[in-house]
Amino acid sequence: MRKTWWVMVALLVFAMVATVYAQEKEATLKGKVTCLKCDLNKADKCTTVIVVKEGGKDVIYQFDADAHKKYHGPICKEGKEGTVTGTVSEKEGKKFIKVNKVDYGK
Repeated sequence: MRKTWWVMVALLVFAMVATVYAQEKEATLKGKVTCLKCDLNKADKCTTVIVVKEGGKDVIYQFDADAHKKYHGPICKEGKEGTVTGTVSEKEGKKFIKVNKVDYGK
């Protein structure tokens, strides 16, 4: 009986981990890299985001904290068209991207 219980616990943990990894996936997003506060007037503090068109509407992906610090300066007051590659996820209805690379359009 104890072995069965431990097998059930292991399967439950595996299922939870698999669910987390299924929600995060590598993606390349194309759109406007900008500031959620200064350019879009949708936040109380500066937040680096990329705005992409999905299904005919604008969808906002927030950068992770390290990428925000690294890429925020050039886009704070005025956004730039660009491509962002990283791992996307969703939490509490908001979309996020853990950035690996940012390329600005010319």
